[in-house]
Amino acid sequence: MSSLNILLAGFGGQGILFTGKVMAYAGLMEGKEVSWLPSYGPEMRGGTANCSVCISDEKIGSPLVVTPDVLVAMNLPSLEKFEDAVVPGGIIILDSTIISKKVSRTDVKVIYLDASKIAEDNGLKGAANMVILGRLFKETAFCSPENLDKGLQKTIPAKKMALLDNNRKAISLGEKSA
Repeated sequence: MSSLNILLAGFGGQGILFTGKVMAYAGLMEGKEVSWLPSYGPEMRGGTANCSVCISDEKIGSPLVVTPDVLVAMNLPSLEKFEDAVVPGGIIILDSTIISKKVSRTDVKVIYLDASKIAEDNGLKGAANMVILGRLFKETAFCSPENLDKGLQKTIPAKKMALLDNNRKAISLGEKSA
């Protein structure tokens, strides 16, 4: 991998920005150049949220991901807004528990992942973002497993460290979903 440009998008409260931050820290632990650029509506929880993450072997010219290699869509408005921006040959991962629409493009790899259902069925309600991260990690290998875990540990605030094992479990479920 010389560079990977990821766009994560959904509603505020789905963990979009947190997921991007985990990826950015994991890339940093890997010794890569990284950027993390959050964007969210004024409502935050329930409003729109997206996050550009760049992980590269070389300097990053712009932190804004306009043509992502990978799009993570956790709601229908995000899929509809960004589907056409994904580079040909890129990957779209969507939470098919929430999004029933099928992707119309044939020049990208589409992964329909029941992330919310997988998380809930395993007692991890609210961890669909980590299920998706696990699958994204399996598809792209943007870092080593050890550095993904270090990125996760770095991102979880001290007062929420009790959630570390749940997040690890959700990532593992996403990896195994392939």
